[in-house]
Order: sequence, then C-alpha cells, then structure tokens
Amino acid sequence: MDFMQVAAGGAAVLVAEMAKSSWEAVRAAMARLFGRGGAETAEQELRLLDAARERLVGTVDGERASVARTLEQQLLIQLAAFLQKNPEAAADLQTLADRSDETGEVRAQVSVHHNTGSQVLIAGGSVTAHDFSYGASQERK
Repeated sequence: MDFMQVAAGGAAVLVAEMAKSSWEAVRAAMARLFGRGGAETAEQELRLLDAARERLVGTVDGERASVARTLEQQLLIQLAAFLQKNPEAAADLQTLADRSDETGEVRAQVSVHHNTGSQVLIAGGSVTAHDFSYGASQERK
C-alpha cells in the first residue's frame, strides 16, 4: 500500500472536515486510528491535529485557503510518518478517506441497540418518509 497516497487522501479529508460541525466524529475516528500507535503516540498526534484545526478555524476568511493548503501538506507528512511506524493503520485511514463524498464530508457509521418502543432518526440532510419530513438547516449544506 502506498502510504503517501493514503496519507494525502487522509490529510485532504481532515482539512476539509476541520471547520465543519462533523469535526468531533472525524477527530474520534482519528483518535482510534492514532491509538494503534499506543496511548502516548495517540496523545501527541491528536495534539498536532488539534493545533492544526485551531489554526485553520482561527484564520480570517481571506487567508483560509492558503492556510488549508499548508496544513494539508503538514498533515500529509504527519500521517505518512505515522503510517510508516504503524502500517496496520493504513487501511483504517483509507476507509476514512473513502467515506468522504465529493464535498469532503465524512459519513458516520452508527449502531443502535435495545431501543424497543422508540424510533431513532440519524440524518446528515433532509429526511422524508410518508407524511414525515425534516429539512436540514441551510447553513449545514
């Protein structure tokens, strides 16, 4: 597996997700991935990831694209180095990158158990079923 290619896809997804409301789900997925390197490594890698996100969201709009490109390169290097030390994590990072659609949004996988007598609705957009309709807010699109 080409670690640089996997790292590049992962870095692009991470930068795309950093300013979105779905960031916490992506961060949790990365925490699990980094956990393959041990607790101390995971903590260090997440600190770098959190610092990158803070830099991006703290940037004024006119400079955000430039900062995003720089962060994508830095994350590429970080992820490639991590994958070289933890090659078994490459498949997980590739899965994360593959789950992103053309807008860069990562889809979450959710399991619901033991919910008898109730309904569960999880949606990333508008939902319509029979006479029920729920529209996602326009700001999320």
